[in-house]
Amino acid sequence: MASMADQRTDAESTTTDAVDRVLSREAERPAGYTLFSAGRAEALQDDNGYLDDRDGEQFDREDRAALRRVQGLSTELQDVTEVEYRQLRLENVVLIGVYSGSTLADAENSMRELAALAETAGAVVLDGLLQRRPHPDPSTYLGRGKAQELADVVASLGADTVIADTELAPSQRRALEDVVKVKVIDRTAVILDIFSQHAKSREGRAQVELAQLEYLLPRLRGWGESMSRQAGGQVGGAGAGMGSRGPGETKIELDRRRIHTRMARLRKQIKGFTPAREAKRANRERFAVPAVAIAGYTNAGKSSLLNRITRAGVLVENALFATLDATVRRSRTEDGREFTIADTVGFVRNLPHQLVEAFRSTLEEVALADVLVHVVDGSHPDPGSQIATVRDVIGEAGARDIPEIVVFNKSDLVDDDTRLVLRGLEPQAIFVSARTGEGVDELFARIGELLPTPPVELDVVVPFDRGDLVALAHHRGVVLSTDYDELGTRLHVRVDPGTADALRQGGTVVVS
Repeated sequence: MASMADQRTDAESTTTDAVDRVLSREAERPAGYTLFSAGRAEALQDDNGYLDDRDGEQFDREDRAALRRVQGLSTELQDVTEVEYRQLRLENVVLIGVYSGSTLADAENSMRELAALAETAGAVVLDGLLQRRPHPDPSTYLGRGKAQELADVVASLGADTVIADTELAPSQRRALEDVVKVKVIDRTAVILDIFSQHAKSREGRAQVELAQLEYLLPRLRGWGESMSRQAGGQVGGAGAGMGSRGPGETKIELDRRRIHTRMARLRKQIKGFTPAREAKRANRERFAVPAVAIAGYTNAGKSSLLNRITRAGVLVENALFATLDATVRRSRTEDGREFTIADTVGFVRNLPHQLVEAFRSTLEEVALADVLVHVVDGSHPDPGSQIATVRDVIGEAGARDIPEIVVFNKSDLVDDDTRLVLRGLEPQAIFVSARTGEGVDELFARIGELLPTPPVELDVVVPFDRGDLVALAHHRGVVLSTDYDELGTRLHVRVDPGTADALRQGGTVVVS
């Protein structure tokens, strides 16, 4: 009789074979398609040891990646481990795209970014297919012949979902689903799904739900008589007539009305967060604290850079849209001036209009900043398109005239030839590494140059028993010189008007 250990080994071997069989199926390349290489998307690079002590304990990151078991619900696959079971249950997807004016390299970069989005959402990318044609087919997006070839690829790979690298019209999605016989979604749906997984604050969750409902509203779909609530009167046929009179609206109309009601409540709820946010901002403005906002493409390393500068302990993860809620921290320039620095949500090409509108309050941190730190992933294959995308969103937020510092992050992953190319894109840019600390001092110096200087210059003598005023001058202004005489501490400072009034009341102004 075989021992328990031998039985366990046999079971594990069988399970491994099953997992390998599910995850390693391959398909032939269909004619007319460009095959997009599978595997890990380039947009999600290796971690490269970027996580260090400046990023804090990262409890949020561990919690997000945790695998939890609900006790008492295991009713199948008793011999499969949790990791193998999770692999078997991951959604398997095939990516599709149509390109015309752009080059094949641009189309492939867009598909790799879509693959990274799908991986971040929790899917396994099995394959990616690109078709070159002047315009997407108005009916099935790919064209009927290629749609049928796609159905064969989906069947041979065992895919659960097809993701289109665009925003599909509702009719296109339905027609393509009818052909491929699996769920079809678009790029916007994937981004919304990631946002719904990562939103943590009450305002962030409300903003995501509002965006999802705006996306869902035109895509409601009915199924014949099962959706009807209008039958009644002298109607022939079984099941009609008496007892079938409904409220006078179809089920799909009822759903639309409920969605509109929920959207109105969410807009009111989001509007209710505004006073608290404005109160915090007004407090900073009252004390004339300058504001710096970190903006950039998703996964460019904005949170890592914030942690490097302030040790904020913000969640850092090699994933798209890891940060959704703005984080504000205090810091100081080399000459002692205090400023706030905010980490904001990342941008992405073809960012859904619903999200731009829903996250308008988050973008206010960018629009109301005194200096904008535009972080670019220097190791990305197409940084130029990332810069253009971010600047488009910055323009929509009304922040085009704010002084901008372009920062090429991850410089430790960039060779000398690539640096020359990047320098050609942005001659005034700063090369920074959140991992090694390269360029951080130069970035601080540039921020200090661009931050507004306190407007009031004052020469004042502060009594020795008013050390609080001396501390206030150092805390909120720039102390140009300090001397001591028999009357007290003589300060030559540049401060904001409120601090100047406090110094005048507690000290003696020296008139030169």
